[in-house]
Amino acid sequence: MYRPAPSARTRTHRIRRLLAVGLIAGAGMITTACLSPGPEPSSSAASPSQSLRRDHRGAPRGAGGRLGQADGVVPGGVTVFDDAVPAVAKLDPDLRAALRQAATAAADDDVTFYVNSGWRSAAYQNQLLREAVSRYGSEDEAARWVATAATSAHVSGDAVDLGRSAAPAWLARHGAAYGLCQIYRNEAWHYELRPEAVEHGCPAMYADPTEDPRMQQ
Repeated sequence: MYRPAPSARTRTHRIRRLLAVGLIAGAGMITTACLSPGPEPSSSAASPSQSLRRDHRGAPRGAGGRLGQADGVVPGGVTVFDDAVPAVAKLDPDLRAALRQAATAAADDDVTFYVNSGWRSAAYQNQLLREAVSRYGSEDEAARWVATAATSAHVSGDAVDLGRSAAPAWLARHGAAYGLCQIYRNEAWHYELRPEAVEHGCPAMYADPTEDPRMQQ
């Protein structure tokens, strides 16, 4: 069936209508993108020492002398039950046992004890201290967050830094019953074993490591 070709006026009207539809659709897409929520922020900020360690996570120790798991670097997702990771396996046995006992009880409240740092080699501790001095601008300020290798409870295997917020919050309420105590007010993630806390409660916290007599050696 023969249809006459559309006039120039008709073609112009169609083009304008198509352009209008396209502009409306594009505006809708832009509005949707602007109103759509972005990704949820992390519920727990990284601790200063965790931030310092981030560049070393999972790095192998090779010809360049980089730090790895053998030095106590902790890959993501490690818990207090992971004996294959030196940072956990080389903790003091009594501390590790208390952590696992507490973690088993905390699991009933859907809380997992993730480990940010446990045992560390002296080389790892020294590296963290150098980075802390660079970050905070002085040895005195760095000492509020990172001990020397000679004084660090991590190097001796007597301290653990727990990741995320749920485990430290759970221990703040229940830790004394297992002899697990927060030692420094500025480090809510840092726990050590104090067996006497089971009967007498945890001792008063130091403001930061510079008040700890062990750090004055």
